[in-house]
Amino acid sequence: MADQKKKQIPLRLSAKLYDAIAAWAEDDFRSVNGQIEYLLTECVRQRKKNGKYVSEHLDEPIELDIQ
Repeated sequence: MADQKKKQIPLRLSAKLYDAIAAWAEDDFRSVNGQIEYLLTECVRQRKKNGKYVSEHLDEPIELDIQ
């Protein structure tokens, strides 16, 4: 099983972002770690389409009120 060997990485988040992810995780019945992994996986899936990147503008920062 490929998931048996997962990388552990330190991750620093603002308290506000952590709280938002934690609330979302609770709504989705996931742990915070599971929610972050789910969100990252979904972002990677959406970024690629038929082996190509979906948009040239995905790397541009967006305005979020979560810092």
